[in-house]
Amino acid sequence: MAAREAGDWLHAPLSVYEVHLGSWRRRADGGFLGYREIAAELVPYVAELGFTHVEFLPVTEHPLDESWGYQPSGYFAPTRRFGDPDDFRFLVDQLHQAGIGVILDVVMNHTAEGGTDGPVLNYKGLAPEFFYHRDGANYRDYTGCGNTLNMRHPRVLQLIMDSLRYWVTEMHVDGFRFDLAATLAREEHAPDRMSSFFDIIHQDPVLSQVKLIAEPWDVGADG
Repeated sequence: MAAREAGDWLHAPLSVYEVHLGSWRRRADGGFLGYREIAAELVPYVAELGFTHVEFLPVTEHPLDESWGYQPSGYFAPTRRFGDPDDFRFLVDQLHQAGIGVILDVVMNHTAEGGTDGPVLNYKGLAPEFFYHRDGANYRDYTGCGNTLNMRHPRVLQLIMDSLRYWVTEMHVDGFRFDLAATLAREEHAPDRMSSFFDIIHQDPVLSQVKLIAEPWDVGADG
């Protein structure tokens, strides 16, 4: 963590280069470069452009390549399509050594399991009645993706907070951009700026110290 703590980017004004790792580079044979190979090309390129940060589009595991990562199936590991967690950490640390901070675009508002007719991958099979906003057996859809994670439930909130802390303390990232952040603030129905999620993230000793960016809308009423 020494390189990260010494970086000037932690308190610098943001100039952000958005990166989708899956489309950054392809080999001639059509295969993807790995995290370490991407680092060799991406780091000098962003440094030359003069950006203070990169923002990675979603990197957590997801079942659909065409979703660009916006259909998450897990929250605690970078996708293995490009390497293992140590390889991802290497990419982050190489950016830090170049004085470039790392922000993750995180999708904490829904999962890849869709609505009532969607696939059962994990959370829907475990306990859909508390993982998701629901009306009986029907899933409330404030995200346009068939379901909405229920941040009002303490176990769901714990899952997301533990995930965010993991990315900071273990993967060394410097902040987050929350996809459809209004969804995270929904209580029974409408968003509330005093919601449980916003309140607890403000008080967290780790997460309150990193850069936090909110996409300030969703597709539900009052979103």
